[in-house]
Amino acid sequence: MTTDLIEFIKSILLVLTALLPIINPPGVAPIFLTYTHGASDQERRLIAKRIAINGFFLLLGAMFVGNYVLKFFGISLAVVKIGGGLVVAAAGWKLLEADDHSSEAAATKPTGPAIIRRAFFPLTFPFTIGPGSISVAITLGAALRTRSGIDELNLAGGVIGIVLLTAVVYFSYRYANRLLARLGETGITVFLRLSAFILLCIGVQIFWNGASELLRGLLV
Repeated sequence: MTTDLIEFIKSILLVLTALLPIINPPGVAPIFLTYTHGASDQERRLIAKRIAINGFFLLLGAMFVGNYVLKFFGISLAVVKIGGGLVVAAAGWKLLEADDHSSEAAATKPTGPAIIRRAFFPLTFPFTIGPGSISVAITLGAALRTRSGIDELNLAGGVIGIVLLTAVVYFSYRYANRLLARLGETGITVFLRLSAFILLCIGVQIFWNGASELLRGLLV
């Protein structure tokens, strides 16, 4: 029983250590602030909660049925990375080229049903849960099934790992404005520009990873 408990804990840590650096909630928090500029504190809390819930189900679905869905449609992980990388890069470029993120965001202040729509796209996908984290979740689902110990405990550990991960996402977004408050308006603008550039680079890197896999397949 002790061995099974250790494997259960390892499953939780496996999910956290594999996905947390990729999702990087504190790093995406400035993007969250950009897309929720002008929203009230209550609205930001609602959006953060929706993102955490959406992210949980996306990762859970990817971990348990993602591989079967891709096989059903005949889509490879490399193609998912290419398509997702393009989406992320395009979003990063849009943020980087925006003349005034404050006026643009304020003009589209999220209210009512618009909050729900914005919470899923683009804040949940692809900013928070992107093609990189989805592909890793699919791989983790297969890895958890082949680990030593009881399969049910390993998979339960994976679910708990996702719950803890999405909790980090919620609190990072929920208190993003407090984390960045000391930067001031100019500091936040500079930080947002840098975050947009990093997002663009991440999208290009994801695209290149997928393209490289396809090219290697052609050369073999």
